[in-house]
Amino acid sequence: MLLNRSTVGVDSRTTASPVNRTRHTCPRTLQLQFRNWSTRHLGRSRHRTWASLSHRDVGTAPPKQVPSKRDTLRLAIPSKGRMAEDTQQLLKECQLSVYKPNPRQYTAQIPLMPQLEVWFQRASDVVRKLSYGDMDLGIVGMDMFAELSNEDPDLVVVHDALDFGHCHLGLGVPMGGKFADISTLDQLRSMPEWSESNPLRVVTGYQNVARKFFQEKGFEHVVLLSADGALEAAPLMGSADIILDLVSTGVTLRENNLKELEGGHILWSQGVLVANRRALKERPGLLEVVHELIERFEAHLEAGKFYQVLANMRGDSAAEVAGRLLEQPRLCGLQGPTISPIYNKTDDGSIGECGYFDCTICVPKKEIYAAVKGVRQVSI
Repeated sequence: MLLNRSTVGVDSRTTASPVNRTRHTCPRTLQLQFRNWSTRHLGRSRHRTWASLSHRDVGTAPPKQVPSKRDTLRLAIPSKGRMAEDTQQLLKECQLSVYKPNPRQYTAQIPLMPQLEVWFQRASDVVRKLSYGDMDLGIVGMDMFAELSNEDPDLVVVHDALDFGHCHLGLGVPMGGKFADISTLDQLRSMPEWSESNPLRVVTGYQNVARKFFQEKGFEHVVLLSADGALEAAPLMGSADIILDLVSTGVTLRENNLKELEGGHILWSQGVLVANRRALKERPGLLEVVHELIERFEAHLEAGKFYQVLANMRGDSAAEVAGRLLEQPRLCGLQGPTISPIYNKTDDGSIGECGYFDCTICVPKKEIYAAVKGVRQVSI
């Protein structure tokens, strides 16, 4: 049973009989109960579909396929936008630069991993083709994965924090009008305006995530509207009451006289590495590739938390210099400072110690300036 693309709403109290009683084959589809209703939209009367879901909407699950026979392994990454740039930057910083000689091609290589093909895909297609089995691995935002994965057991997140693309899915509510005094999700749900004939209209590109969220939060009268961008304008033009969209800094919301609600954060998102579970079991060499990717990602992400501070310090011995550093809590490093004598050539041409020592410590990034100041103090 396919849902109307225009609008799908949620009403747990609807008890009308199903419109379509034909048997369907989608294993994830639950019994839907439809009610036709009409409303005015931009001055025109339109008929839309009202749907009641007894548990959750699952969309149309892709057919399960046996992984195709091929000798290469495939990694799908976004082809456009900030996610595409950040993904390639991460791979580059992990010494896995993507080599793409022809910008018009959709395939590329990683020279240090010749067994792995890189495929450039739309972010939504990364998830879909992983589910189909056309791709073995994919890098995508958690928001897109949550929307399109349909809780597919064959999809598994193997690294859930690649530390780029940070944002969250949230609600944007007008600052004025009937929403002027609304600041929490509970207040939004309790507004007396919402009824079967006048539901809360939410415009979003995340239909599945939104439907599940409003069901879990106990909203009885909600209708979800689809749009392709510029969602922030929908409440102002009267085509929706609120929006559900990605929020990064919140500046765009505020510039369009929208505000976020307490309790309205739906999903925190950043880049994730996803794999096809069946491919992990059946594709020779894929597990080894995943292990190397995880090790490189973890090493890069962990190293990014620290700075290495180098200083030449005068002292009587390495132990005496180390003692001065260890007296300062910020100068102890991860396991202690590394101290090495510095050698130079004397006037008679011989090589010997000069009374200076090279000191190396690792400090958390947020403490770098305090550490540099501390090293200067103990060097006097």
